Amino acid sequence: MSKDIQAVLAGFGGQGTLFAGKVIAYAGLIEDRYVSWFPSYGPEMRGGTANCSVTLSVEPIGSPLVTEPDAVIAMNQPSYDKFVEEASSGAAVVFDSDLVEPGDSRSDIQKIGIPAARIAQDAEMGKLANIVLLGKLWSITHFCERATLDEAIKKCVPPSKAHLVDMNKRALEMGIDA
Repeated sequence: MSKDIQAVLAGFGGQGTLFAGKVIAYAGLIEDRYVSWFPSYGPEMRGGTANCSVTLSVEPIGSPLVTEPDAVIAMNQPSYDKFVEEASSGAAVVFDSDLVEPGDSRSDIQKIGIPAARIAQDAEMGKLANIVLLGKLWSITHFCERATLDEAIKKCVPPSKAHLVDMNKRALEMGIDA
């Protein structure tokens, strides 16, 4: 059974955090749940900060803002530093262990670091570290059915890039297995 989730995905613009958040949102839509996807990014976009709040719920959602996430994906140190402090007790905080050094003292959350960018590079999927991290988050939270995640990837990858669907699915699997 799928679980409700309030997630924040954060990194530099161009790392794919908004895309990964959209995948979670589409998974919720496919499963006919209430969904909120709220992007936030600086004017620089590429290289600036980018994050999104995503909520999937069986109940109506009161606000698109996620102020105490129960799941966080942090793709860089500034994102980790900011959102680890906001995470609710028991939250799953997934991060790229090559880019983030947890320096916080939180012992009430799950900290899961995997070398996502390196995993993607080694598999010649350079820009899919975001999807590797998404796979790891799914393996911990099960925010949707596994088949739904593949369907959501298909929905989010634009038709002009349909050849990347299978690569994204493989990146999910690598994250799940990491």
